[in-house]
Amino acid sequence: MAHKMALTIFLILAYYASQSTDAHPLKICKFDQIYQLGDSISDTGNLIREYPIGANTAFGKLPYGETFSKNATGRCSNGFLMIDYIAMAAGLPLLQPYKNTAADFVHGANFAVAGSTALPSRVLESKKIFNPVTTSSLDIQLDWMSSHFDSTCVDHRDCMEKLRHALFMVGEIGGNDYNYAIFQGKSIDELKSMVPDVVNVIMEGVKLNDFATYHNEKLQQAIHKLQQETPNAMIIYGDYYNAYQFLLEFARIYGFDTERACCGIGGKYSFNMTRMCGAPGVEVCSDPHRYMSWDGVHLTQEGYKIMSAWLIHNIFHKFHCHF
Repeated sequence: MAHKMALTIFLILAYYASQSTDAHPLKICKFDQIYQLGDSISDTGNLIREYPIGANTAFGKLPYGETFSKNATGRCSNGFLMIDYIAMAAGLPLLQPYKNTAADFVHGANFAVAGSTALPSRVLESKKIFNPVTTSSLDIQLDWMSSHFDSTCVDHRDCMEKLRHALFMVGEIGGNDYNYAIFQGKSIDELKSMVPDVVNVIMEGVKLNDFATYHNEKLQQAIHKLQQETPNAMIIYGDYYNAYQFLLEFARIYGFDTERACCGIGGKYSFNMTRMCGAPGVEVCSDPHRYMSWDGVHLTQEGYKIMSAWLIHNIFHKFHCHF
């Protein structure tokens, strides 16, 4: 119990420390670049640059991004995401979206696309599951990454040297594969049958709590196997699930609103699938820093800040970084 209490206190302190721009708890690891793959949890502006749907999504317009320099950047929140806090913790600039051709990618690039899936669209379609948002699944993002390195490296050895101190973030991804299946009427058994395929794709490139645990167990088993196969690479599991569990407990203790969406309308949870954040007449709360849910699907900046503090603490010792 004392250990758990000490851990909780440490995490709270880490959370408050992260408010300071001078706090760089990952700087000791000397990462000089970060590369991100994933979905809306991590997208810093790729979807809104995709034609034809992207430019018309709500993510490219206020109130999205209202806390982030009062400007929408394509982030699916009111402000910063977890990858933003991780970059700041490493003492690096915020990651630019790969689709921003005018961006500076000296310190890495973000290939994540909101709405993307782990499985390719053609594989999902074979299962009668359709992605209504984007076809930029994990395999496409990996192709972008490969093209990026081809354009910046002389050869394989040059790339290996340049990326010696790079941090690669693979995910969060895979959630939308299941989300689309659920929204399109698939059963839990049908979802479970997808897990090996989704986990395999990731390795190669709310009654759903039990299901999420099942996915995470399989994913960690696959990571352990991958670690044995690639002993020269440091592969670490970032436990977003337990980070979110901590977020809920932290929010309960300190009086944050964990049920209602800050930007939304309708019913007990201020959420309506047909009138979501950004739609005409949908209200935005006046104090988003007291809410954990931004739009009923994505977290607020405050929520992502708390989760990132937990994740940074959780993965730091696994990197074996030294002064």
